[in-house]
Amino acid sequence: MVPSPPPPAAATRPAFARWMGTTNQVTRTFLSAGAIPGLINLGGGLPDPSIFPTGRLAEFARRAVAEHPGEALGYGPIEGLAPLRDAVARRFSSPALPLTRANVLVTTSGMQGLDLLGKVLLDEGGLIAGQYPTYLGALDAWRPRAPSFRNLMLAAPGFDAEAALAGAQFAYAVPNFSNPTGRLVDLETRRALVAAAHRTGTWLVEDDPYGTLHYDGAPLPRLIDVSAQAAPGESYAGPVIYMGTLSKEIAPGLRIGWIVAAPAMIEALTLAKQGSDLCTSGVTQRVALSAIETGLVDEIRPALVALYRERRDALCAALGAHLSEWFDWEVPVGGMFVWALAKDPGFDTDALLTHALAAGICFSPSSVFDATGTNRRGMRLNFTLNPPERLDEGMRRLGLAVAAYRHGRDGA
Repeated sequence: MVPSPPPPAAATRPAFARWMGTTNQVTRTFLSAGAIPGLINLGGGLPDPSIFPTGRLAEFARRAVAEHPGEALGYGPIEGLAPLRDAVARRFSSPALPLTRANVLVTTSGMQGLDLLGKVLLDEGGLIAGQYPTYLGALDAWRPRAPSFRNLMLAAPGFDAEAALAGAQFAYAVPNFSNPTGRLVDLETRRALVAAAHRTGTWLVEDDPYGTLHYDGAPLPRLIDVSAQAAPGESYAGPVIYMGTLSKEIAPGLRIGWIVAAPAMIEALTLAKQGSDLCTSGVTQRVALSAIETGLVDEIRPALVALYRERRDALCAALGAHLSEWFDWEVPVGGMFVWALAKDPGFDTDALLTHALAAGICFSPSSVFDATGTNRRGMRLNFTLNPPERLDEGMRRLGLAVAAYRHGRDGA
């Protein structure tokens, strides 16, 4: 018998093993869930395609190719088209936060921004101070550098921001309706984080894909706004690195995001992007520019917010009807997610997911939002993709899955 050849050398190396871990398979699961007949997908941060302004976007794309063929179809500047960078700078500028195109890098989605920040800021094995639980896409982006994590427990009483940031290569926070918990970081904590970043010299990454999805109350100032007020100048040069995207406001398929930061940071990130994709699609940059300049982004927001607010309320009502015996949760004031925490400390939502998929419902277990994978008590539920009746049916199915899990675990 001819012996089997040995596995490729790469298969035995730590970097290869990190990529083959189970954590980063969950994203693939919920992105492909739409192909599973009858499955109700509450796993991803997915907008409802019915709200995409398809006609307007199609016209923007047609005009981009017809009127700007060189920019739309050729190679473009690594840092992004100048008019789009100007538009982003204007959008986030204020008297306290003067921005120019030198403060803006256009990225191929928010995910590329996370990847570039890892390349620029993170040494092999370096320390990240990350809001906990942490967005799984960020964990995936930084996994190749095998970082260690210090959990930022932003809602904990007596949170010491300076001690939490000290020694970290950068800090990462999603202050507006955090992924995965949906929580809004309060103003006092925002100010403490920014003050600690200024005192310690730690870069503070503010990831803000959900900031415009605000359903109740008044928006709070962004971390970068707080930073600019603390150290005003003619051009922003502070330690906060602000990330945004059009994925949740217009359509994720555009893959348009941006980073707003000090000019020196933008220069470093531009060099990193050069080795990543060379330039972001000119067609989608032109479409994004038209969406901003024509006011389409602002025009569709009221209907979008109203739709998602209704669905948030529907999901929370369905949780109350079907799962209140086993889970606690808070009603988020914005964003896309409800974070449900099992009342039983020994509950395992990784195990529950197997029963849930069998029952035709998908969610994201808490383990994927923990760098160690040990937090197995919670789950993230998305409410933006499905209408109220499917959200209720999803929670009914999840109730059946909980019963099956408990019966298999302890005969309950």
